[in-house]
Amino acid sequence: MDNPPTLFERIIARELPSDIVYEDERFIAIRDIAPKAPLHLLVIPKQVTARVDEITDPAEMGELWLTAVKVARQHAADFRLVVNCGAGAGQMVFHTHVHILAGWDGAPESDVL
Repeated sequence: MDNPPTLFERIIARELPSDIVYEDERFIAIRDIAPKAPLHLLVIPKQVTARVDEITDPAEMGELWLTAVKVARQHAADFRLVVNCGAGAGQMVFHTHVHILAGWDGAPESDVL
């Protein structure tokens, strides 16, 4: 039995609405619907892995991080990149994604994610 599509797969397939801020053939970036910072974006690979530690190809991992930095720089001068890996680390959607957090006037709160 196949797993049902993840929330992010449904967004990528345009089955669910989202505020898309970036897209190319391998990634999509959207605004988080429950932001933890003044600017909170998610960079999501279109190829599904449940957790970032399932990515074993260095080129694929590098492309994920380079894309996250590219998107972050389009929206903020200073930013934080965060990945939650597993339920015990706060991961809620089991489809690899990178959080981009930015927009504080001063230092960010330490418990944003």
